[in-house]
Amino acid sequence: MKIPEFQSIFNELRNWLLGKGLADNELIYSYFFIGLAGVTLFLFITIFITRQVFIGAVKGAKTKSNWQTALFEFRVFRAFALIFGAYIIYNAVPFVFIDFKNWLYYALIFAKIYIVLAVMFAINAFLNALVSIMEASRKYADKPIRSYKQVAKIVFYIVGFVMILSIILNESPLYIFGGFGAVTAVFILVFRDPILGFVASVQMSAIDLVRVGDWITVEKYGADGEVTEINLTTIKVRNWDKTITIVPSYAIVSESFKNWRAMEESEGRRIKRHINIKISSIKFCDEELITRLQSIDFLKDYLKETQLQIAKFNAENAVNPNNLVNGKHMTNIGTFRVYAEKYLESNPHINTDLTFMVRQLQATENGLPIEIYVFSKEKALKKFEEVAADIFDHLLAAVPYFDLEIFQSPSGSDMRGFVGRGNDYGV
Repeated sequence: MKIPEFQSIFNELRNWLLGKGLADNELIYSYFFIGLAGVTLFLFITIFITRQVFIGAVKGAKTKSNWQTALFEFRVFRAFALIFGAYIIYNAVPFVFIDFKNWLYYALIFAKIYIVLAVMFAINAFLNALVSIMEASRKYADKPIRSYKQVAKIVFYIVGFVMILSIILNESPLYIFGGFGAVTAVFILVFRDPILGFVASVQMSAIDLVRVGDWITVEKYGADGEVTEINLTTIKVRNWDKTITIVPSYAIVSESFKNWRAMEESEGRRIKRHINIKISSIKFCDEELITRLQSIDFLKDYLKETQLQIAKFNAENAVNPNNLVNGKHMTNIGTFRVYAEKYLESNPHINTDLTFMVRQLQATENGLPIEIYVFSKEKALKKFEEVAADIFDHLLAAVPYFDLEIFQSPSGSDMRGFVGRGNDYGV
């Protein structure tokens, strides 16, 4: 509604009251209270009708979608209807308070502030709905949308605060913004985390460091689980034990962390574990051991071919057969490594196209480590652990067939048994 229409309405109201023969004070207060009540009633009716028009237009759409749900959920229509109400108040105030010049100044300030607050409220509701719509979209599901929303809100809140302050002080907003230069240091100190978080969010999005749904490990903060939310200043991680860890956004950029996304997107998940073999159990294979090992299907061809190569080499080099150290001979540890490779090659859960090896590590006081370094096709935690456990269940059980022993530190019962045997011998 335009100002001339307001003017004609209030002129009609004053003329009607004059026709009633009211005294000056009665006329002034009657005009004020009737005008105020009329504007208030008109305000609520206008807001109600505006909301219904918006709602009817959206409900009348032929197809239902996420944006319709979000607009209703975050009451965007009510927020925008309040802007129309603010416009009505601002235009009506000069006529309602025409006889109260002192009040008119403060009423106009209130009306202007109400307009600013209504616009901020509408923008806030719209941003909430927009973020909800974008988060429901697969295209933006892994983006830190909430961070951008929070930055946008901070900017609008600052602008709104400056506008309100300029209205109260009756100064230009540019003058207020110019004064911010004097408090920049304080501003940076107060908003240090949001500023760092915003910069980190931009970097994370630009170089695709972290997405919602990623499995990350941040040892410093005890985080090991799935990213469920990326905000302006924090990243929420649901750990595998169902606890929640909050990690500062800037820590992801400035400190070390592990993102398992590449593993989940690859063709396998690494199994890197070892078995410690007791060094004193390592030996050359004698005829008896070779005969027993020939009954193992995985080793039949290997033993046959290797024996021929060894026999040929020793014959050509006239090796003295009385000592196994002379010439070439198979060892039980080497044969076990070959068996482990053959066994893993036959496992349908192992991806042999990726790095695949069974290797020796540096011998230590805990024995000789035989490491399994392969990739499982199963990447989900439960299935992966089952595959790894099945492999080592089998290999640990197979070790004694090669006359090998697993290294194990003596326990209390072992020491008691040793002492008991010593007493039997009078030690």
